[in-house]
Formats: sequence, structure tokens, C-alpha cells
Amino acid sequence: MNRRAHPQAAGLIPRRTFLAAALPLALPGLAQAQEKSAMEKIRASGVLKIALYKDNEPYSDGTMAKMTGLDVSLGQALAKALQLSPSFLPFDAGENMGDDLRNMVWKGHYMGYGPADVMLHVPVDKYFMGENRQAFIFAPYVREHLVVLSNAKVLDSVRSPEDLKGKKVAVEQGTGAASAMMGYGGGLLSSNVSIFKSGVEAANTVLLGKAEAAFVSLAQAEAAIFQMKLDRKDWAFSKLNMPGVPPNGWPLGMAVKADSKELATLLDNALDAMRASGELLAMFQSHGLTLAAP
Repeated sequence: MNRRAHPQAAGLIPRRTFLAAALPLALPGLAQAQEKSAMEKIRASGVLKIALYKDNEPYSDGTMAKMTGLDVSLGQALAKALQLSPSFLPFDAGENMGDDLRNMVWKGHYMGYGPADVMLHVPVDKYFMGENRQAFIFAPYVREHLVVLSNAKVLDSVRSPEDLKGKKVAVEQGTGAASAMMGYGGGLLSSNVSIFKSGVEAANTVLLGKAEAAFVSLAQAEAAIFQMKLDRKDWAFSKLNMPGVPPNGWPLGMAVKADSKELATLLDNALDAMRASGELLAMFQSHGLTLAAP
């Protein structure tokens, strides 16, 4: 799993709250002057700020002015459901997902960028959630997993890593898939592995006949086929059990600041409505992707 997809309150009473409790008669208008809730602030702005990963095709990719991908479409639909305008905050992945949540959800980057109101493409994992309590992670919208993409006429299936001996295998740089493939069997396959900037680029090498296999996410493999307007039936998708790779994949959802539960409830309800109406399925299909139940 790549780093984009993996998975302490002080307890002090604010002085303002203490004064409000102690002097209710002296300050009768204080209740009305209290700070607005997170959702009230969002409503007042008319904008839903949505954090998206850069260079994360087919979910989110492109320039600041023109982001494209499944997560972009989802963000637009969620904002519309809340009668808000979407505003995307693309960002580079940090060293780990905890850094990303800090920078884009509950604190903001030290350079002054963020935080957003909601972040997409967050692994919904109990352990990860427990390690990042400043954020509230919820609403899985798809389950992602790794596959070995190959030409069905050349390599119809891959049942074990040994099936890839002597074959060129393409992977995405800096991902769990790359680490698993390079490290398997003490480096048994490392001389066969070629590193590419993105998973879609790695998948393209198979489609162009420049590699026998690519170990990438299902979404990356499907996006490459869709973009080249090829027939999906001509390509094999094999699940491969390897150390360090979640055998059942991982669900992707959203994250908001821990005290933004009202926003989370509204987003969760909007997602449920999209799923029930078929809008979410149509959204995935329009990007050439499979909507795997989370």
C-alpha cells in the first residue's frame, strides 16, 4: 500500500467559557457572541475546502487550476450536496499519513497552507484512526487493492511471486508495492523490477508491450486501460499475496477535524445518498474504474 493510501486534548477550560459561566447576568449578550461552530463558518463562507493529493492518478492529478480524477468528481458532488462551492487544496504527500492529516486536516502546514474542511483518499483503518485522534476518519467510499496487470495472451495469471522470475515487472516509486517486489525473497526479483513515477505509467509499460507485468493498484491498472481505450477483457488482473501487502486491500474514506462531527455527518449522508441513487457507481464508471465495496 502506498503512503497515500495507508492507514491528547489538554483538558483546559477556555477562559472565555469560564467567564460566561461565572457572569451570566453581567454579560447577557455573550452567548450570541460566542464563536461560530465549524459548520456555521463553512456555511457562511459558501465554500467547502477539499484536500486532494497531487500526482495521485486516477484519483487526483493535474495542476492547481485544473485537477482531474475520481476524487475531484467526488469532491464536487459532495460540495453540491451540501449546497456549497468546492475549493480544492492539492498537496504533496508527506513522509507518512499522519503528517498529511496534521498538515491538511487538523492543524495546517507551517508554510501557511491549509487546513481544509475535509480530506479525501484517507485509509479507514482502526489502528491508524487510534494513532490520529485529532482527525475524525469516516465514510469509506471504495476498497483499493494491488494487482498484477499482464497481457492475458502472454501471462494469463500470476499465482506466486516466483511466476515473475525472469520477467520485467513495473512498479511505482516510493510505494508499498515497490518495496514488496524489491524485497521479496531477499531480493529474488529485484533485478527484474523497473521503477516508474506513477502506477499508471507503470501499467502503461505492460499495455505497450515493454514489460510483462506491473504490480500496481487496481484503479491505476484500469485507468491506464481506459485512457488508451483498450478492451479490459484482453488484460489479466492477478491478486498476489506478498509480505507487507494487505491481502484484502484497504478502504478509502474521508477525514475532518475531530470537532467537525456535524460536517462529517452531512458528508456521510451525502455519500449514502449518492450510493443509493447510483450516482457514485456512475462516477466510477465515467473514470473507467470499478467501484469495489469498502
